[in-house]
Formats: sequence, C-alpha cells, structure tokens
Amino acid sequence: MSRGPTLRLATAADLPAVVAIYNHEVRSGVATFDTEPWTVEGQQAWLASHASERHPLVVAEADGAVVGWAALSPWSPRRAYARSAENSLYVHADHRGQGIGRALLEDLLRRARAAGIAVIIARIEASGTASLALHRALGFRPFGTMQRVGEKLGRILDVELLDLHLDGGA
Repeated sequence: MSRGPTLRLATAADLPAVVAIYNHEVRSGVATFDTEPWTVEGQQAWLASHASERHPLVVAEADGAVVGWAALSPWSPRRAYARSAENSLYVHADHRGQGIGRALLEDLLRRARAAGIAVIIARIEASGTASLALHRALGFRPFGTMQRVGEKLGRILDVELLDLHLDGGA
C-alpha cells in the first residue's frame, strides 16, 4: 500500500465486510472465542450499539474495500465501569502486516481520549504475538493471564489481559 488506509466510522453498508472479517477468525482462528459465525442480520443491534462517540466502530478501507475494523465496547453493563471500555481489532487475513491494525488502534485511542474514556482493556489470546506486540507498542501494559479459560480448534487457550490508562492513572 503506497499510503495508509482510509479510516472512518462504519456504516450499515460496511456490515457485510465487518462480519466476513470476523467470521474468518470464528472459523479458523483464536482471536475470538466465538464459535458460531455472525450473520449480517444478527449483528444489526451490535452495529447500532457502536454508533456513539464512546463506543465507535471504525473501519479501514483500502482500494474501495473494508480491510479491517476496530471497536470500543462497554467493559461491563454495570454503571460504575462506564469510564472503561474494551477494544476489539480485526484485520482481513490478506492485509495483515501492512500497518492497518496499528492505524486502527491509534485511531481508536484518539477517539477514546476525545470521548473521555479513562481505561481501555484488551483481552488477547496468548499466542496472538502480533496483537500483543501492537498493544504493548501503543502503551498497553499486561496485568494478568486468564489461564486455560478457552477451548477452540482442539486447543486449550490462555488469555492475556492488558490495559491502557488514558487518564494518566496506574
């Protein structure tokens, strides 16, 4: 790619591509612990829940196609956790290693700061070395490991917990 991808808020027209990128990991990866593929129809409410400044869904577009997406979601429905969000980040398998994930995560962090999010939490499957490295490079710090909490594709999986304090705390 000669120049970086175009980053923008997702629209309803992007949902099929977002779902397809996610479903690749559902079917063949461990970046998500979902085991049932999403449907576009089934994700309409999810898309609507990511139409706010605090919980955006951002897509990366290259050559007219959505090649990745990132979202901030509530960490918990409990009101006291409203200052925190969890990030999600997925890049199309054919477009990895091109800086798209970094561009998406940097954009998400900028949006989180502007929206007043204080802490972002990331849960990353322990073998996801590229994702772990990206998050660490942007300031996320590990704070624990959930050992043997998942099972997918015949593997028992650990999850690394990382956080980034945008409010200058810990």
